[in-house]
Amino acid sequence: MDQMFSVDEARALMPEIHERAAEFVARRADLTELSAALADGASSPKGGLAEMKALQAWLSEALAWFPDHGIQVKGAAPLLIDFPAVLDGENVLLCWIEGEPNLAWYHRADLGFAGRRPLPS
Repeated sequence: MDQMFSVDEARALMPEIHERAAEFVARRADLTELSAALADGASSPKGGLAEMKALQAWLSEALAWFPDHGIQVKGAAPLLIDFPAVLDGENVLLCWIEGEPNLAWYHRADLGFAGRRPLPS
């Protein structure tokens, strides 16, 4: 069975998620820049093929942390994660996307991102 989070439990993880997300976003940008340079046959201060492969591996491992902790990854660019939860007796997903300062949204699992609503106060 999937782990279920309370709003408080999910919010307690947000400092670590912000930290992990910041590093993920920086390395994702490095990979994008390096990949573009290599595709154009140009040199890059980010390195070469070996560094590109290392960045790809790092990003993959970084994303694996989330499901290992019961958190669903819905997107990598932008980083979008969901915490399975029950809110007012209904199964929902507490939703966070990179750039948001805190966990403030949820949606029904069957509606996805387009069904996001603010968490009740």
